[in-house]
Amino acid sequence: MTRTHAPLFALLLLFTSCGGTGPRAAYEAGVLHVSLGEEPFAVVHAAATPRPFVHPLLGPGGVPMTRSFPMAEEPGEAKDHPHHQSFWFAHGDVQGFDFWHGKGHGERIALVEELQVHVDGERCSVRTRYQWLVSKGHLLCSEERELVFAGDAEQRTVDVSITLEAGDEPVTFGDTKEGSFALRLHPELRVEGEVANGNLTNSEGQSGRGAWGKRARWIQASGTVEGVPVGVVILDHPANPRHPTWWHARTYGLVAANPFGVHDFEKKPAGTGDLTLAPGESLRLRYRVLLHGADWDAERVERAWRAWAEE
Repeated sequence: MTRTHAPLFALLLLFTSCGGTGPRAAYEAGVLHVSLGEEPFAVVHAAATPRPFVHPLLGPGGVPMTRSFPMAEEPGEAKDHPHHQSFWFAHGDVQGFDFWHGKGHGERIALVEELQVHVDGERCSVRTRYQWLVSKGHLLCSEERELVFAGDAEQRTVDVSITLEAGDEPVTFGDTKEGSFALRLHPELRVEGEVANGNLTNSEGQSGRGAWGKRARWIQASGTVEGVPVGVVILDHPANPRHPTWWHARTYGLVAANPFGVHDFEKKPAGTGDLTLAPGESLRLRYRVLLHGADWDAERVERAWRAWAEE
């Protein structure tokens, strides 16, 4: 196993590799390129502002799974919701500040330490540390994040671990639908839209618009992209608070796990979903993003969820 500690804004390109079809990583200036053998997999924009994101995210065979806008423009892509940046984590009410849209108070999730990148024969992991800041550099909470990339010709996975820790003051993640762990899907995976041919289903058998705001162990978007049958699944770990989570899942291509939005999703009193961390207290969230090819029905996805949940 090799390990790199790359300076935050390094000018040199660093590679970690074990050869063959296993994962490889190349790092430069806050951007990590991950591949499986010679096939590109994902690019982690760890130092992006106002928040980090992953783009592109490529499934088996190099098929793009998320929208390119606003990072790039591609034919057939809608240009709504420019804050939907492919694959990201944020929330619309953190102590009253909006990190989802990132407007008005300098909300930003800032990289504060060098990346830690580990590559072996089966996976590539990248660990990062962030501070959630608002105007004048006021710190609301800190975050440790790990992304673990793995896969083969049949499927690819990204395991996501996010630990949020309050600073010297309590911090409340407020009850709003605007969040939290999210993907903005490729336009062909949409259920509705000009080039849409996708399906949206969850572990409870709800589909399309009926999946919005519902609790489920996982949610799947499947369809055909560039003529290739593919799908994207987000799995919610059973150790997460309030599992099974609620899904801010829209037929126009947004799929987001949101453990806080009870008021919007279930029409309960405002603030029902608030979650407050005391000073120094932490909250851990775990998700798996599964990218697959053809022939992944609900039974197969459920088996994948159970196997991961028991790890």
